[in-house]
Amino acid sequence: MKRLGDQMKKNPLGVIILAAGKGTRMKSEQAKVLHCVSGQPMLKYSIELARKIMAEKIVVVVGHQAEVVKAKFRDEGLIFVEQREQLGTGHAVMQARPQLEDFSGNILILCGDVPLLSLETVRHLLDCHLEEKSVVTVLTAMLENPFGYGRIVKTPAGEVLKIVEERDASIEEKKIKEFNSGIYCVDSSFLLQAVGEIKNDNAQKEYYLTDIVEIACQRNLSVRAVLVENAQEILGINTPEDLQRAEDRMMRISRGEVR
Repeated sequence: MKRLGDQMKKNPLGVIILAAGKGTRMKSEQAKVLHCVSGQPMLKYSIELARKIMAEKIVVVVGHQAEVVKAKFRDEGLIFVEQREQLGTGHAVMQARPQLEDFSGNILILCGDVPLLSLETVRHLLDCHLEEKSVVTVLTAMLENPFGYGRIVKTPAGEVLKIVEERDASIEEKKIKEFNSGIYCVDSSFLLQAVGEIKNDNAQKEYYLTDIVEIACQRNLSVRAVLVENAQEILGINTPEDLQRAEDRMMRISRGEVR
């Protein structure tokens, strides 16, 4: 497999970081992405990843406490766009569309509340996306009980069909152990077109970014799921308990106890 650095010259990369959520379950007025892990705001880790993979553009979608978040990262060469209404991840990406209309390449979508995601995993995701010539590649993992996460629905042959959110999943779909991390690599022209087609006819009445997978499949475009060995790496931070677990794991990583 060709290495990422060699392929980036032919395949420019943009990054969208989703960082608009309030994080109600954090029981804090502070924007979720500003809570610290190992002394750094969570969002900082996603920004550093975007830089390490040589992103040409880094667009950060902010919402709750937007001005505070922007001020925190004012001098870092980022492009900020605001999601004034919290209408889902698809709607969040729509806000970034004007900043990427002149961009041609691939777009990596990161979550600002996933601080444990490693550079190695991101490089593997991008390598697979480029090598397989996929239109959409989604990072996934396995959990015995992935409650609250979208499930990866596949054919018996293992081809990705769609991602179904927990609240919209059938009893059978909820038994699926492979779940969506919310982290994707997507062809830019397809992404910018597909987000405009997403509907909000679901239990949450939100525009789910996950719907781009089904849109791609309907057009017979290549969709791939890349499985992460350690699910802990891609779990989002939603509660103070999650934050403490991430803090503990980061400490163990710094001591070389885990990867």
